[in-house]
Amino acid sequence: MTKKRIEDAVVFLKEKIEIVPELLIILGSGLGDYAESFEDAEKISYLDIPGFPKPTVPGHAGNLVFGKKHEKSIAVMQGRFHCYEGYTPEETVIPIRVLIKLGIKRMLITNAAGGVNEGFSPGDLMVITDHINLAGFNPLRGKNHDDLGPRFSDMTYAYDKNLRNTLFDGGKKLGIDLKQGVYCLWTGPSFETPAEIVMSRVIGADAVGMSTVPEVIAANHAGIKCAGISCITNMAAGMLDQPLNHEEVLETGERVKGKTKELIDYFVSNI
Repeated sequence: MTKKRIEDAVVFLKEKIEIVPELLIILGSGLGDYAESFEDAEKISYLDIPGFPKPTVPGHAGNLVFGKKHEKSIAVMQGRFHCYEGYTPEETVIPIRVLIKLGIKRMLITNAAGGVNEGFSPGDLMVITDHINLAGFNPLRGKNHDDLGPRFSDMTYAYDKNLRNTLFDGGKKLGIDLKQGVYCLWTGPSFETPAEIVMSRVIGADAVGMSTVPEVIAANHAGIKCAGISCITNMAAGMLDQPLNHEEVLETGERVKGKTKELIDYFVSNI
């Protein structure tokens, strides 16, 4: 039962960490080393945390890091969990729910995404304004965790306007041409077909990916304010006359991770 897994992880981490985190940052593929710059960093492997899922995706280190940066107490997830790994939607958000119980109030989430908007290019950074859930699942399905949030939670402001404005301010100060748009969740692990990308564009998506939405749903359920950044690592299927592969995702993420980390750092220092 996930409730017991959450409780076991909370008990374990309270005995291990000295800070109470106020901000959670979920780092997608290739961004995990941002946490290496923290003061008083405490790194704990997911493998050592009772109740936590175990990571299986290349580019996801699989550590929870606690520390301080710009006088903020922060928890960082170096890697995340996906349903395509075989986990249930509820299992993928166990770490979020654990960190909510440890004290976080805000969350910044990053991901690698395929560009659907014809005005995007690989290497662009997109501030997420909203999302579309085409995966057919929701992590809140089943018995409600009344201690975390209501049975029916509001998603009108899933991506907080003030936090988004902080990212846009950072883009201007740092000279980063930030895009903005709607992120669309597909289940994966296969990339979408060209027809699915056309459908995504028609219904209003600017980027597609295989993560983020479950975490944002779980965070909003508990009243946690969220912001999200998608790194457009490739143009989605059918946008260009070439096949897709995960190596391209990792390569583009590596190429732009410097400016992504600068933007994350601005966000941390200015919220």
